[in-house]
Amino acid sequence: MSTEIKAPTFPESVADGTIATWHKQPGEQVSRDELIVDIETDKVVLEIVAPDDGVIESIIKQEGDVILSAEVIGTFTAGASGTTTSESASQATPEESDSGTSASEIIMSPAAKKLVEENKLIPQAISASGKDGRLTKEDVVNHLATASKPAPAPAASPSAPTMPSVDLGPRAEKRVPMTRLRASIARRLLDASQNTAMLTTFNEVNMKPLMDLRKQYKDIFEKTHNGTKLGFMSLFVKAAAEALKRFPAVNASIDGSEMVYHGYQDIGVAVSSEKGLVVPVLRDADTMSLATIESSIRTFGGKARDGKLTIEEMTGGTFTISNGGVFGSLMSTPILNPPQTAILGMHKIQDRPMAVNGEVVILPMMYLALSYDHRMIDGKEAVQFLVTIKEMIEDPARILLEI
Repeated sequence: MSTEIKAPTFPESVADGTIATWHKQPGEQVSRDELIVDIETDKVVLEIVAPDDGVIESIIKQEGDVILSAEVIGTFTAGASGTTTSESASQATPEESDSGTSASEIIMSPAAKKLVEENKLIPQAISASGKDGRLTKEDVVNHLATASKPAPAPAASPSAPTMPSVDLGPRAEKRVPMTRLRASIARRLLDASQNTAMLTTFNEVNMKPLMDLRKQYKDIFEKTHNGTKLGFMSLFVKAAAEALKRFPAVNASIDGSEMVYHGYQDIGVAVSSEKGLVVPVLRDADTMSLATIESSIRTFGGKARDGKLTIEEMTGGTFTISNGGVFGSLMSTPILNPPQTAILGMHKIQDRPMAVNGEVVILPMMYLALSYDHRMIDGKEAVQFLVTIKEMIEDPARILLEI
């Protein structure tokens, strides 16, 4: 019995999506819950799995096509038998196998297959980087870019006049379409810079007390909390949650001409992935333990790398923390994450000579940056908020005592 393969129902904040990758082709056998297609939206990549054991009957929407919520993208026949990937590869004729030009021996996406046929390429000669050895469109584009490099000129014959030659070196270019996620990030960053009165204030914090605390308790912390390691981010989250309670404007957002003050602290933690920066949210961060914060951030990081974050996990948030220090950034100006009115930027810990009680002491210092929307937050509040975080980090007991 043939059934329709439909796109998932998108949330109100997602208008449409794009077919990213078909992992199965018409006639191929699939098992229940096996991944068959990826759909990319502005915020996340959604996966559609097979509803039952059966065969992909047809593909209605090809890779790159824009689709709407719950739109039919293909058909599926439950209970039918079809060819497996290995069987499809073995169906090549002896002539095709000998010539090395058979495309059926290589698993290819439709877009990659089209490029191979148009350029009369040998699929076996192209390095595949997709899942299960699948040849992707980008693999073919990279191969074409490499192949397009000018070949060295043949040596001139003795009788031919010699001409001066200039080696320009490799000048290959590659053009790839911007992903929906990357385009959405670019659009939001541009909107933040153009439609907010963004200002940044800086301060520096002595990380030695926090580093000493972590060194003293990291082993027992990890043992007590089943392998969860004690990091700096959880302590910054707790410090930020307490500071947000004291300065409600930093935890607020702007909705048109209204200012919305939130009675909770949902802190987003910026996580880098291959497809771009995503911001999963720690709900009610003020009530979470350090161990729960650390394990949640680690889980979010794994999901971001695998493209498994859900829209619900990235929706909302009243404040954001971004740690550019993990990449070596010494100082930067973080950009607001609208409609939030502030974002905290952490940076690299670096030893610097500091004046302490009239003496020069080498201390591990970190620059902190708070970008804020001046329409909502006055400079005094922004500076005091950042100083509050500084005081808590330099005296971690304040976080526990809430003073």
